[in-house]
Amino acid sequence: MFKLKSKFRPSGDQPQAIGELVKGLKKNHQYQTLLGVTGSGKTFTMANVIEKMDRPTLVIAHNKTLAAQLCNEFREFFPENAVEYFVSYYDYYQPEAYMPRSDTYIEKEAQINDEIDRLRHRATSALLTRKDVVIVASVSCIYGLGSPENYEEEIIHLKLGDKIDRSSLMRNLIKLHFTRTVGSLKRGMFRVRGDIFEINPISSEMIYRVEIFENQIVKVLAIDSITKKVEEEPNDFWIFPARHFMTSDQEMKKAVTAIRKELKTRLQYFQKKKLLLEAERLERRTKYDLEMIKEIGYCNGIENYSRHLLGRAPGETPSTLLSYFPKDFLTFIDESHVTIPQIGGMYLGDRARKKALVDFGFRLESAFDNRPLKFDEFSQKINQCIFFSATPRDYELKNSEQIVEQIIRPTGLVDPEIIIRPVVGGVAPKLSISGGFEPSLKPMDQNKGSELPDKPASQSEGSDLPGKDKKTLSQVEDLIKEVKARAAKKERVLVTTLTKRMAEDLSEYLKEQNVKAKYMHSGIDTLERIRILTEFRKGEFDCLVGVNLLREGLDLPEVTLVAILDADKEGFLRSETSLIQTIGRAARNVKGQVILYADFMTGSLEKAIGETERRRKKQIAYNKKHGITPRTIVKKIKDIAGDLGKKDSKVEAILEMELKADPHKVSSIIQEKEKEMAAAAKNLEFELAAILRDQVRELKSQKSIKS
Repeated sequence: MFKLKSKFRPSGDQPQAIGELVKGLKKNHQYQTLLGVTGSGKTFTMANVIEKMDRPTLVIAHNKTLAAQLCNEFREFFPENAVEYFVSYYDYYQPEAYMPRSDTYIEKEAQINDEIDRLRHRATSALLTRKDVVIVASVSCIYGLGSPENYEEEIIHLKLGDKIDRSSLMRNLIKLHFTRTVGSLKRGMFRVRGDIFEINPISSEMIYRVEIFENQIVKVLAIDSITKKVEEEPNDFWIFPARHFMTSDQEMKKAVTAIRKELKTRLQYFQKKKLLLEAERLERRTKYDLEMIKEIGYCNGIENYSRHLLGRAPGETPSTLLSYFPKDFLTFIDESHVTIPQIGGMYLGDRARKKALVDFGFRLESAFDNRPLKFDEFSQKINQCIFFSATPRDYELKNSEQIVEQIIRPTGLVDPEIIIRPVVGGVAPKLSISGGFEPSLKPMDQNKGSELPDKPASQSEGSDLPGKDKKTLSQVEDLIKEVKARAAKKERVLVTTLTKRMAEDLSEYLKEQNVKAKYMHSGIDTLERIRILTEFRKGEFDCLVGVNLLREGLDLPEVTLVAILDADKEGFLRSETSLIQTIGRAARNVKGQVILYADFMTGSLEKAIGETERRRKKQIAYNKKHGITPRTIVKKIKDIAGDLGKKDSKVEAILEMELKADPHKVSSIIQEKEKEMAAAAKNLEFELAAILRDQVRELKSQKSIKS
């Protein structure tokens, strides 16, 4: 079923890794681990395994951005197959919560991304209609989703020549939660004009025009929803429900009865405990929800009644995306050292939040059953699984029946050279004869080594960092020399600090010392981050300072030096895993080096350095044996922010001119932006799509005001 298209062939460690993993799958190994270094082509290895095993596949990543990147890569590898994207469809999500200490109730607030919702429906519909499917998902895949059996039962299949009654088709569409409209069509809507139906399916970018004559379908047209151009005349098409949670009228009646019964039991409990406020609150809220369900078939927070609506027993495992897969599917978990703990923590976090809601009468106890999978439930559902990581943790190493290494990169690049320098003078921990490092239980002599000259603190001279002592200044002084040396060669430097404040302060201090530097951390908005990274790659500044943001997935081949400040401060940001991942940021350039500023030799440092040296030796030996000359990765600089800025100026100028001449012409600009937005979303560039969406809203607002 799967046909892999690529101009590359497996090289380096890839052929043996692919062979070993496929062999393990055929031996029915449940768990395997691929220990693949940064830049070794793990995605290409995954694609080759998928092609050879020829089974539906789930790939789980730990965030939306990484999932989108993987999905695009798999779409290039499998252009003839169904490669779909399944992540949380919220642009913004504030879950319902109650804080007893301050008696504060926070209502659920969410902003749904319409395009991601469409892609989620595309994913489930693909799983129900074909076998050659790869779904790239975030941990959203372990959250409750409607039963696939109920969902599949309601699908409508319309074919050319079918006998059909106009009224029954309308009733069936409404039953599938489609909305009838007389205005413009959006996903999940339909329009009727005489015997002509125009339907915009929930998972499609097409509008299907169905013409009926004497109760028979005589013509079907597929029309692009944006350009309104007829794309094809299909013989048939499928209409999937507009919501994943589907319940028949009979099941809905049973659910209402079950909810009333649970409410009665819970009210008796509160009254017995003399919790009258909680009893009154629960009764009022639940009865209101029941009235809404009875009248319109829906209420805010209806997912909290999912156990009753789907007829599940208390505590029963909920249906999730995994329930839509056939039994023999494969699972790949990318960056498993991050993704596995994330999956494991979802249930407990959800349970803790809901406990306060249930205890204080905001929700019935059945709300607990609207939940993500527990980790053991997830393990039972995933069949055969391969973990992918440069730094697998104890869980993967302990449970895997086979650990396969992929250390040799197709580019011949080796892991960066590591240099250790003291934080505060003294002598850094030394390399021992055995090739390891001697751990130091005590800090080095604080009185040795260079320090900055004693000067009074001055804003103009920048002789000191606010709130910093001389311990920080020693490593900073050395860092400044290194950055300036590389800036002269037009090379870039990444620096990691322990806190956001340290990143900001260090960035300002570097500027005062005539170093072009900027900081970046999670407090900076998405568009600004894109701008900073683009400017950094272009060489508009030489040093980028950050915190944990500079680990997995940051691809900056121009970087020749990664400096890790306070590398001996044992903790999450300086653990063995974090250190190896950060060191990997310098592995995309032949000149790559890493400086670890440390006065202590911690266990994490020793392991990270030892593992990096082990890999370097193997990589260098392979290159020597095969006569390979390492080459720096060349990656095109994509200037999303710059392009947007130019377009914004142009659009604003055109807008002003056209509003003066003819306000109606602005509609063409809006239409062009909408096309760009649709194209960006189709390419899974959701950051760009969201920016364009906001611009469309602003243009419509300006047009309305100025006209």
